[in-house]
Amino acid sequence: MDASQGRSRGWVEHGFVKKEFGNQPLTSDERKPPKLLDQLRYALRSRHYSGRTEETYCLWVKRFVFYHKLRHPADMGEKEINTFLSHLAIEEKVSASTQNQALSAVLFLYRHVLNRGIGDLGEVIRARKPKRLPIVMTRDEVKTVLNHLDGQNWLLASLMYGAGLRLNECLCLRVQDIDFGANQITVRDGKGFKDRVTMLPQAARQPLLEHLQKVKRIHEKDMICGFGRVGLPYALARKYPKAPREWGWQYVFPQKNRWVNARTGEQGRYHLDESIVQKAVRTAACDAGIAKRATCHTLRHSFATHLLDSGYDIRTVQELLGHKDIRTTMVYTHVLNRGGKGVRSPMDTI
Repeated sequence: MDASQGRSRGWVEHGFVKKEFGNQPLTSDERKPPKLLDQLRYALRSRHYSGRTEETYCLWVKRFVFYHKLRHPADMGEKEINTFLSHLAIEEKVSASTQNQALSAVLFLYRHVLNRGIGDLGEVIRARKPKRLPIVMTRDEVKTVLNHLDGQNWLLASLMYGAGLRLNECLCLRVQDIDFGANQITVRDGKGFKDRVTMLPQAARQPLLEHLQKVKRIHEKDMICGFGRVGLPYALARKYPKAPREWGWQYVFPQKNRWVNARTGEQGRYHLDESIVQKAVRTAACDAGIAKRATCHTLRHSFATHLLDSGYDIRTVQELLGHKDIRTTMVYTHVLNRGGKGVRSPMDTI
């Protein structure tokens, strides 16, 4: 070991580090090991899990720890995991998918933070998930719901039904993702971090052009005021420093007010909050007198079912929806084969 290595080791052992402006003592926070939830967030981000998954997993791990009276997960195992899952199913009465979500969060903690394999945990409970058919609206019902919407809420609902987009995929659209010349929309980083291309509905083409003209005027005013930045994924902002202010990177559906970076003071616009659209669609379905539980995702279900009903093959629908497994898409064939569309009732033969 040379002298420089010895000095470096001594700095660490005695609570000092060599920094750019000389040797400075480590703070008490720097000496402490990272907290469990911080380790969990680091493990999730290093594997490119979505922000929503990170938030959900951290919540379930906190509930797991608090349920066991703040015992550290390293001191627990199969017995405590199964007790927690049984509590969720019996006392909390959560659904099977929610119970399995909690299990996935806890298992991720043990595998990737505490470095304990599934074999070391023994047998853990996995709830049997029931098979549910999606709620689908008829064409007339979709038309009625759209008639009760206007402005950007109508546009968003039109893209969910007309292009099969998820709500978050609609909200995350950038201006450059819409190709009016080819009449197509490119979905970036969809579910499972997959890109795909779907159609641009002709009925939404002109309203979308007019909407983007309004958005561009807002962006130009922000630029004049010295703002107009937008967040970019990954490290693109460092690679292309001017890109956050470029028109092509702006959100198609920006929020009304600018966000403010408390550290730098920079201001920009994030996309519209999803709760605004969800509330608008639910209200429109209620005003239309639809008894079904119609949500934003119901529009996507209706898109797939109506395409299959029109004679398009299931592989095409699978690609448009961005499903990894065709069995996920096949659930819509079960919807088609139910009731009067697939089987004739014996009541009609007497």
